[in-house]
Amino acid sequence: MTDTAKGRNSASVLINKMYAWRGYAGAHQLSNDPNRITLVAADHGKTVGTLTIGLDSPIGLMADQIFKQEIDAHRQCGARLCEFTKLAFDTEVQSKFSLANLFHLAVIYARDIHHCTDILIEVNPRHRRFYEHMLGFKREGEMRINPRVNAPAYLLRVNLEYVTEQIHALGGTFSNGVIGRSFYPYFFSPREERGIINCLLLVDEHQSAHREAPANISSSC
Repeated sequence: MTDTAKGRNSASVLINKMYAWRGYAGAHQLSNDPNRITLVAADHGKTVGTLTIGLDSPIGLMADQIFKQEIDAHRQCGARLCEFTKLAFDTEVQSKFSLANLFHLAVIYARDIHHCTDILIEVNPRHRRFYEHMLGFKREGEMRINPRVNAPAYLLRVNLEYVTEQIHALGGTFSNGVIGRSFYPYFFSPREERGIINCLLLVDEHQSAHREAPANISSSC
């Protein structure tokens, strides 16, 4: 997770580079927003991949700009939503494992740290089949033009219960030849996942205690 100006700038450079290569419009700068968590994949200190998790809040999600009706329907049913945005990966890094690890880590942050129930993602039509067939996303509504990149987009959603089932069944099985039409074999194994979750929960607990410490000290004086 990157929470420094330098880290966010490095991720922004990669996003703009890859978006420009794809022909997407606009300049994309990551901000220090408490409802957004940016993860990066690095190779010898160089940022090669990035993904941002947007947590639903009173100010909404980025996808509300063009898909608010579809998103509100899930909010009304009690869903705790998040969105994965600004996914970019250096084309020189041909590693399914790095992409899968980044995506899996984002799942863990969304599900186990922030207790989300569903992931939303806006994708270009040419990427839709990968998310639907390889990760189990479902289409929400019709294709629309995303003004942030001036390109067509579909809104896709996947329930985190389904993702969890796939990870437990397939995570880490790529070496056994269990690939087929799924990207989940490249994810961490269930054992690796448990270790990562425990580590992140300890870090989150430590950070929460650190944030609360000044108030405790003040009240005791």
